[in-house]
Amino acid sequence: MEEKNYITPAGHERIKAELLQLLNLDRPEVVRIVHWAASNGDRSENGDYIYGKKRLREIDRRIRFLNKRLEVALVIDNAARKSGDASSDQVFFGSTVTYLNLEGPNAGKNTSITIVGVDEVDLEKGHVSWVSPIAKALIKSRIGDCVMIQTPSGQTEIEILDIQYN
Repeated sequence: MEEKNYITPAGHERIKAELLQLLNLDRPEVVRIVHWAASNGDRSENGDYIYGKKRLREIDRRIRFLNKRLEVALVIDNAARKSGDASSDQVFFGSTVTYLNLEGPNAGKNTSITIVGVDEVDLEKGHVSWVSPIAKALIKSRIGDCVMIQTPSGQTEIEILDIQYN
């Protein structure tokens, strides 16, 4: 049984856009180069041909991967959650959570993270997977709650300051 592949609408669109880019632009261009290189004769020492075939395998592998991820994707749209609703003050998939570190090396520091699907993780943007330890600790908590999270330096307590749904 395969694990659920929750994804935000924006993440779903990014994956579809990458797939279409590969199918409609990148792959046909590489096929054209490989065809041209093959028509030049000896393929054993033809760098364009050898590199093109390798690139074509990489593109095909990525296309298969993206197709499989989209097949099992479950798009979660939180557009219905508005500020002021009863459910908007609780952390769920797709929420952006601002919290205050109460202890540890980052004590007193505010941090914002967005809980997204495993295919959308980008730590530089603060996007963490819904299966990450911090997301699991935050899910279903509310504004004002103090939550213990496991960090590389040990247990740390954080306080949830704000929850937003974009």
